[in-house]
Amino acid sequence: MLIIDCPYCGERPELEFSYGGQAHVDRPLAPTDLGDEDWGAYLYLRSNSKGRHAERWRHIHGCARFFNAVRDTRTDHFLATYKVGEPAGEGPQT
Repeated sequence: MLIIDCPYCGERPELEFSYGGQAHVDRPLAPTDLGDEDWGAYLYLRSNSKGRHAERWRHIHGCARFFNAVRDTRTDHFLATYKVGEPAGEGPQT
C-alpha cells in the first residue's frame, strides 16, 4: 500500500485518496471560440509520460481537498505533494 502525504492532513494510506487526473492543465481563455477538435483535445488529451508526472489528487476520506503531487510513474513513488496554486515540485517531500 502506498502512503500519500496530504499537504493539509499529513501522511495517510492511499485508500483515502482519489486520483483526479493530470495537474496544471490550463482551461482555455475563450472556450466558446474553440472548434470541436480543439475542445476535444482540451477535454481528453493528456500527457502519458514515463517518469515524473504532475497529478491532481483529492483526499476524499479526510479533508476532502484537492492537492497536486509529483509521482514517478515507473516506480509509483510520490516525489512531492503540494497545495493547489503552489509551483510544481514545491512543498514537502514524500
